[in-house]
Formats: sequence, structure tokens, C-alpha cells
Amino acid sequence: MWSAWWIWMLAALVFGVVEVLAPSYIMLGFAIGAGLIGLGLLTGFLGPLVGLAGGYGFASLLVAFAVLSLIAWIALRAVFGPPGAAAQTFDDDVND
Repeated sequence: MWSAWWIWMLAALVFGVVEVLAPSYIMLGFAIGAGLIGLGLLTGFLGPLVGLAGGYGFASLLVAFAVLSLIAWIALRAVFGPPGAAAQTFDDDVND
């Protein structure tokens, strides 16, 4: 069941919706990781990486998902910066 690509794509969609409802960049990393696993399963790219004799093992897919999600989160943090690091404040009111 876990080697079905559409399950991972559905998980990516759910993580994406949760990210829109509660923006925090964390769920977006999980959505990207699940989406990459789904694409890898769809195209067959993950075969040599996590393939086992009888198909894909749940543990190997979960480890690949965790690694890809971590890489995506690190990339998002590098692009968008840490939360609250670049907050702009104003001391003067525009109407003064």
C-alpha cells in the first residue's frame, strides 16, 4: 500500500492544505518531501535507492521521506530565512 504513488501525492496535498491553513514553513517541507517520494514512485526513480526484492519497504520509504523533507526544509529556511529574523519595525507614524 505504501508503494502506491498516489498515496504520497495525497499526503503532499494534505500537507500543503495544512500549510495554507497554518503557515509555518514546516508542513511545506513535508509536502515537498511527500511530493518528491510520489514523483519518484511514479517515474520509477526510487527503485535503485529504496527498492527491495518484493517492492518498496515502508521503512525505506519513510527514511527517504524524512531525508527529503529535511532537505526541503533547510532549502526553504535558506530562501525565506528564520522566522522573525527580518521583521521591519517603524517608529514614526505615516500621519505625523
